[in-house]
Amino acid sequence: MSAQDSGKASTWSSDLAAFIKQLQSETLSLALPGICVAGVILLSGVWALPDPLKSTVPALALFLLVVAVWIVRRWSYTAAAWILVLGCLATNLLVVTWCDLVAAVCLLALPVGLATLAISRAAGVGMAGACTFLLLFAPPSLLPDTSALRTVALMGMWGTLGMIWLTLCPLLAAVQWAWSGYEQSQTLLEQARDYQVQLHETLEDLTAANVQLTRLNQQAQALRQAAEDERRAKEQFVANVSHELRTPLNMIIGFCEMITQTPETYGWGIPETLLADLTVVLRNSQHLSSLIDDVLDLSQIEAGQMALTKERVSLAEIVEAAAVAVRPLFASKGLALQTGIPEDLPLVFCDRTRIREVVLNLLSNAGRFTEQGGVQVRASQEGNEVVVSVADTGPGIAEEDKDRLFQPFQQLDGTIRRRYGGTGLGLSISKSFVELHDGKMWVESEPGRGTTVFFRLPIDLPAPLDSGALRWFNPYQPYQERHRPFRLRPAPVRPRLVVMEGGNSMQRLLGRYLAGAEITPVANLEQALLELSQVPAQALLINDVRVGETLQQVNQSTALPYGLPALICSIPGVEQAAGTLGVSDYLLKPISRDVLLGAIDRLQRDVKTVLIVDDEPDAVRLFQRMLVSADRGYRVLRAFDGRQALEILRREQVDVILLDLIMPAMDGFQFLAAQSQEAALRDVPVILISARDPMGHPIVSNALAVTCRGGLSIQQLLACIEAVSTILSPVGRLVDPTP
Repeated sequence: MSAQDSGKASTWSSDLAAFIKQLQSETLSLALPGICVAGVILLSGVWALPDPLKSTVPALALFLLVVAVWIVRRWSYTAAAWILVLGCLATNLLVVTWCDLVAAVCLLALPVGLATLAISRAAGVGMAGACTFLLLFAPPSLLPDTSALRTVALMGMWGTLGMIWLTLCPLLAAVQWAWSGYEQSQTLLEQARDYQVQLHETLEDLTAANVQLTRLNQQAQALRQAAEDERRAKEQFVANVSHELRTPLNMIIGFCEMITQTPETYGWGIPETLLADLTVVLRNSQHLSSLIDDVLDLSQIEAGQMALTKERVSLAEIVEAAAVAVRPLFASKGLALQTGIPEDLPLVFCDRTRIREVVLNLLSNAGRFTEQGGVQVRASQEGNEVVVSVADTGPGIAEEDKDRLFQPFQQLDGTIRRRYGGTGLGLSISKSFVELHDGKMWVESEPGRGTTVFFRLPIDLPAPLDSGALRWFNPYQPYQERHRPFRLRPAPVRPRLVVMEGGNSMQRLLGRYLAGAEITPVANLEQALLELSQVPAQALLINDVRVGETLQQVNQSTALPYGLPALICSIPGVEQAAGTLGVSDYLLKPISRDVLLGAIDRLQRDVKTVLIVDDEPDAVRLFQRMLVSADRGYRVLRAFDGRQALEILRREQVDVILLDLIMPAMDGFQFLAAQSQEAALRDVPVILISARDPMGHPIVSNALAVTCRGGLSIQQLLACIEAVSTILSPVGRLVDPTP
């Protein structure tokens, strides 16, 4: 054994001895109150004995024993412990002999236990031996001559000694185990100190790396801010384009409607041919108005928010529909248009409208840039994909210009732009539509040899595992031919959606993106429940700004069909925009005369004087003609910014204001704020006439609540969590970019 191990063993022995001494001292301290309690019990039995003196003497002896032990303990613990043990033994014998309490001989186990706990195990064995000698050889005058009683006393003494011995052995083993753990802890502490030094060195290295990471983070933050600025600039650009396109288009549609519907406003003698041409202009302007919304979808495509309505369609029908639309262009230039779509080409799972726009854009570009020859459209199947090509005989594209071909607002050069026109959005939007279908678009071209644009689409998506009732049927069951045809041809079943909202914002949204769905509008929850009880529906859609309150009302209703999902969201519309701005109505350009007069009628007040506030003189003239042509005797006042409007309001009696939002100097928002501050002006109703669509903002709802009558199962809940988190989480979109 080494000197270090010997020192540790010596320390362990001394610590163990000190621990045992502490236990013995605590045992002695706890025994003294117990002896006092025993003395009190003896005193309480004074009147139960024939001779009270026989009970009083042992009790006083116990009290004197406690005092003696307390005094002697100050100088010597061992002496005090022996006095306690021997005093208890003497008192016990006194009770047996003096008080004639023969049963007290069984209490001889107490001195034995005190000697074992307060002094040592050897002292306990010695005391047990002495008591055994007394029980075996004491005369009957000292101890009772009852074999059974002496046997019970012997068993009690040695049983007490054995129990204490069995208790002390595990205790000492536990102390030894604790010491071993302490030594191991010391070793681990030394190792921890070494590790702490290494950790300190590692922290220094991490500090240096953190400095570099902070610098890179600052650079990344600057780049992120630049990207955010670009995104905001793009959103502002989209809003400006919307306003700038809708404002002149409003003039075209408005004046054409006025001339074609009420030609007498401009006097008699308008040629019929002119009215026919204006009808064509009106029809194409309305078509252009619908196309503006599609052009503005470019920002939603880049944000990953474009909605697709996929179905299995015939590619030949899509190509033929696009070819019919562009044949007048080809005929006017003397170009040939050939389509070659195989008859056995399978149906393609895609959005019919978007893919038709793709083919139409490619054919339009080919027709505009081709002067001689023609265009060929071909399609073929390659595995689980279909490849479509549009080849022209135009001037071709240089290799260095191909990368810019699919970028938005990009054309090859200024000369082509001036000659052929266009905004440079067609190919960019087409490529985005194809990629939303998990497809790909590319171009092959050489200068002087024409251009061929290809795009490929997946024919069908992988069939998911059937979770419906069909999973219980055996797919390998032999086919049994039907001997007669169905007499009733089944009608196509469209998904039915019950829409509850105050306005028509959600109806417009669903009508645009879910053309194949049956929309049933209702005004309140009672009508919705009645409609659902009469005809089954796929879901109940609720548009309400109070999403939480509406969710609580739906959950409290017991008439909702079992298993029917209810989706609650808040989609802003013109009604919400009007309420937010504090105006009577919100009209979105282009505005027809009937819509304008209907908004005035909804005021339900006598209107004599109308103030038109718009920075566009043509727009003011258009709305003035609409009001005058109504033959209602309106007096029309005009203002071209907010300041002029306030001056007119202060000196004239105005019944209603037609206000544009986007104006120089003082815009519509500032005018509304100034009007609300003047008590004489704040009661004049305002009808907004703006090209800014409240639904054109990228964020249309800030909350979505889903509830289902009967609750959701674990599978349904997990499926909902997975679907919603994948769609909404930016992490999910980074991991799985599939739309």
